[in-house]
Amino acid sequence: MAMLVALVLALCATMARAAVVEHNFTVGGMNISQLCMDSVIYTANEQMPGPTIEATEGDTVVVHVVNDSPYPLSLHWHGIFQLLSGWADGAHMITECPIQPSGNFTYRFNITGQEGTLWWHAHSSLLRATVYGALIIKPRNGTDGYPYKAPYGEIPITLGEWWNKNVDDVEKDAHLTGLGPEVSDALTINGKPGDQTPCRGAGIFEVEVEYNQTYLLRIINAAVNVELFFKVSGHNFTVVAVDASYTEPYATDVIVIAPGQTVDALMTTSATPEGRYYMAANVFESKTVQIRFNNGTVTGIVTYKGAANGTAPSMPAMPAPTDVVAAGRFYWSLRGLVRPVDPPLPTTVDHSMLVEFGVDQAPCAPDQTRCGGFALVAFMNRNSFQFPKNASLLQASFDGVPGVYTEDFPSSPPPLPGIRKATAVKRVNHSDVVEVVLQSRAYSSALGTENHPIHLHGFNFFVLAQGLGAFDPNATYNLVNPRVRNTVIVPGGGWTVIRFVANNPGMWFMHCHLDAHLPLGLAMVFEVLNGPAPNILPPPPEDFPKCY
Repeated sequence: MAMLVALVLALCATMARAAVVEHNFTVGGMNISQLCMDSVIYTANEQMPGPTIEATEGDTVVVHVVNDSPYPLSLHWHGIFQLLSGWADGAHMITECPIQPSGNFTYRFNITGQEGTLWWHAHSSLLRATVYGALIIKPRNGTDGYPYKAPYGEIPITLGEWWNKNVDDVEKDAHLTGLGPEVSDALTINGKPGDQTPCRGAGIFEVEVEYNQTYLLRIINAAVNVELFFKVSGHNFTVVAVDASYTEPYATDVIVIAPGQTVDALMTTSATPEGRYYMAANVFESKTVQIRFNNGTVTGIVTYKGAANGTAPSMPAMPAPTDVVAAGRFYWSLRGLVRPVDPPLPTTVDHSMLVEFGVDQAPCAPDQTRCGGFALVAFMNRNSFQFPKNASLLQASFDGVPGVYTEDFPSSPPPLPGIRKATAVKRVNHSDVVEVVLQSRAYSSALGTENHPIHLHGFNFFVLAQGLGAFDPNATYNLVNPRVRNTVIVPGGGWTVIRFVANNPGMWFMHCHLDAHLPLGLAMVFEVLNGPAPNILPPPPEDFPKCY
């Protein structure tokens, strides 16, 4: 009898480790009063941030999406590998045509070999300013799976940007003028702008904590165009993971986080008991020429249990918006946590690429009717990426549709000047090891340079080296404990070296996660071919969105 009970318990435990996590998302209009203005925004299930998806490594996630908005849209599960499920990646016109208004689609994918904090967001126009949410993956064997002592509690913190104007109009105006989008009107923490805005009662995120306990802060930068500093008054952090990959513990009093990135940080509530403390975020502006940017500070409040309601919160001393030293110290100090269960760093390379990129000026297009002669354009290796019109790249590849894209994305900058507008991909074989030197360049003294968060869909990569100026072929690589990310900062005018194994067939987007740069063309695509069985991409699901 005892053995039977043990077997039943073991079976139950196995089933619990491989559940189906199912959600229904309706993306539609939502009335909101924000910054003393009433407006209609588009969200998932009338929530901002949208619903949090919590799963365990090994689970299958199923999300039924209904598009009740007037805009075509797709949802991207940022950082999920999508092993043999590239149809569910949600990259607009790369892996799918968007879900049309009044349409629906079910995203289905398994979470394999991943745990930590990721997120999901709209991958079509600036809708991701309001259509986003957390995606939290727990270890398969519960809190015992953490490589650190299990925290007392968890606090999700999603940082964002807010525009008073309709964000679709913001993007349209950016194109018509050729100047990029207007600066946002506020920053947000969990959808709220805090109490430092001119609008009284603007709404502030508050969380109550117990004294002398350790909490895991799951921090997501869902902002559209800005890197951010984040602090909590009277408290320090220990960073233990970035982009759902564990790091060696890193002690700091400030978090620096770029759009698309996540940081898991432990915080011990050891400040004065019964106190109240502001959490705050402000912009880190890396641009080398003076521009207008959002110089506001968003706040939330950490309240110790038992604190009197009238206790005034203390404010942290925030870094200056141009504090490149504080930002660089954080970004470059992180190291990966090497564990036997994690994929090893590949030591041989099949493709060595040098990808130079940046932003320049070009003559206005005919439809840029409010453009003053020159418009912004962006590119990688002088190719300004153009989204296909009539078929997604993955569908075109799978069905053999000609004329949708070319396979001639260059592995190094072409010798001749000029910008080529093209839908070009880099083709690699399954399991090839790809090393990319990402080189930021200044192409216009008027525009200068700035940091670029480069995101690769479908894979994590090892960050082997970084530096300022031109890439040094003799640079020292960290081949011992490089950090692992899916979104990495390339310093303005500098370089970053990444390496990954292309072990997942499909079309995988690599692009700047400053959304201002995506419609300008700062992107490219890796086409990864099928491998030997079972590494073969299956057909698309029956309800796969069609192009119109």
